[in-house]
Parts: sequence; C-alpha cells; structure tokens
Amino acid sequence: MLDAIHRLFNEPTLRKLLLKSRVLLGALALALIIWAMDARWLVPGFLVSMFGEAIQLWCFASLDKGRTLAYNGPYALVRNPMYLGRYFILLGGLMLLGSGWVLVAFTVIYYFYMVNRVKREEDYLLGALGAPYEEYLRIVNRFLPGTPPPGAKLAFWDSRLLRKNHGPANLAATLLFWALAWAWLRFGGAASFGG
Repeated sequence: MLDAIHRLFNEPTLRKLLLKSRVLLGALALALIIWAMDARWLVPGFLVSMFGEAIQLWCFASLDKGRTLAYNGPYALVRNPMYLGRYFILLGGLMLLGSGWVLVAFTVIYYFYMVNRVKREEDYLLGALGAPYEEYLRIVNRFLPGTPPPGAKLAFWDSRLLRKNHGPANLAATLLFWALAWAWLRFGGAASFGG
C-alpha cells in the first residue's frame, strides 16, 4: 500500500496538473479557511505559522541556489529545513479550522509530498554536485535536526541572499493571509470574535 502511495506522489501527470493549478487550488483553500475559521485559533495558528516563516526566512538567508552547497544556517542542522518551515506555515493556517482531523490528514499528505519531493531533489543534487553533496548527505540528517558538521556556521544570515531568494515577498504573503483572516473575523465574518 505504501508503495502505491509513493507512486501516486511521483506520478508525472498528476504532478504537472497540480503544479499548473496550484495558484487556483491555493486561493480556494485560503478562501475556505478564512470563511470557515474558528476565531479561537487565530493567535495559536498565527504563532505556529510565524515559527514556520522564521525557518523559511533563515533558509532564504542561507541558500545560494545553483552556486554553492548550502551547509550553513539551518542547513547545518537538517538537509531540508525549507520543507519543515513550509509545513509549519501551512499547519498554522489550517489550525484556524479547529479540526484535529484536518491537521492529521494534512500532516500525512504533507509527509508523502515532502519525502517524495526531497528524494527527487537529492537524486538531482547528487548528480549535479557530486562528492561534496554525497558527504553532506552522509553527515546531515534529512529531516530531524542533528549536530552541525565541522566548519558549518549555525549563526548564518546573509541579507543579500534573503532578498535574492524572495524572502521579503514570502513574509509579506504570509502576513497578508493573517491580516485577511484577522480582518474577516473583526469586520466581516465570525460573530464570535472577541467573545
């Protein structure tokens, strides 16, 4: 059964369809979340989402795509911190629905998405970067944070890389979602806001 699920997440036609429709699907999901949200989850969801956003921004400020192997900042702790950051950003938004079942379903789906996407990326990077990346794979965990390798700088932040990787735009988009959620609760939607 697990093999069938992994095959589904690697099906090229399905991946292309989801990639082409991701903006529409995302907009529909955001509208549904804002429309159906539970005001009691606004602050906890925001905090979880901002935790994920902090990870994302640290990734953006540490990643020089296509130029060097990223092993500083969060990449010194875990090979795929950006996917972990995205998980928490999305999890925080979904918390607004106030449903544990939605969070469990999302976590399972995101796990299969992340594991399969990362496997494809690692295969590509191994071919592109060779021995240095092979060594990185050997000493840095895929998803669970570990001890930084020798020579890695954990306290790493490059504002130029942050801008190059569109970190400010990512932050603005996340904050816009939360501003819309707050405005809907405050002015348009849930009568239960504030009591």
